[in-house]
Amino acid sequence: MPTENQLSTKIDENVPTAARMYDHYLGGKDNYAADRAACEELDKVVPSTRRLALNNRRFLQRAVRVIAEEYGIRQFLDHGSGLPTQDNVHQVAQRVSSDTRVVYVDNDPMVLVHGRALLQQDERTAVIHADMRRTDEILAHPDTKRLIDFSEPVAVLFNSVFHCIPDSDTDGPLAVVERVRSHLAPGSIMLMCQLVSEDPEVREFVTNFMDQATQGHWGRVREQKDVYEWFDGLEILEPGLVEVSTWRPDTEVAPRQLTHEWVEFGGLGLLR
Repeated sequence: MPTENQLSTKIDENVPTAARMYDHYLGGKDNYAADRAACEELDKVVPSTRRLALNNRRFLQRAVRVIAEEYGIRQFLDHGSGLPTQDNVHQVAQRVSSDTRVVYVDNDPMVLVHGRALLQQDERTAVIHADMRRTDEILAHPDTKRLIDFSEPVAVLFNSVFHCIPDSDTDGPLAVVERVRSHLAPGSIMLMCQLVSEDPEVREFVTNFMDQATQGHWGRVREQKDVYEWFDGLEILEPGLVEVSTWRPDTEVAPRQLTHEWVEFGGLGLLR
């Protein structure tokens, strides 16, 4: 598996990436024709994907606010953070407490370029170009060591990213979760969610489509039971593991996921 120095920094406009497709669904401008075309094809089978992406973003923002306000955590490690948009993790958390530190991790070179440009004036925030599966490399990175104190509680975010990596005994989602958790102090929180479907035909189509579209940079759409495995050993916070638009909505009229051919499913787990 490539290290940070070995990861390509070349941006290929002709090969869609999950980060740029997500950016398009959120109404961003940091995407290319190939990304938009892939989204159009995906929408033919799973038409609720734009709403799903928007609801996932709102879930992330609500969860970060809850972590900062209710649990007082002041350091965040965000894996697979994606392209900067409005109300990023550091902006939400720093509105609660200005001394919050955030490290973003992503393997997409476009994220690195835009993220570092955005954050260059903020000494409490950094972007690392790394594969989320390289836990030791991420934790040993100078920016992580500068900003994150693992003797204190940390909020570790795996928001809508595990479907981007395949199953593996050493580098699959469960192995990554266990590696990261072994470094966390009591009081830490892990946010985890991913694309799931209880329909085997949807799982097969989307997995094959995304694997082909991204030229192998994909894992699979999973089932709810897979997500529950990642939270083993953690205290799942209320309201449990759910479709994320229903996780502590701000109001009763908050946007909801209207169709369920696939959904973002997950929640927060507290390490006691």
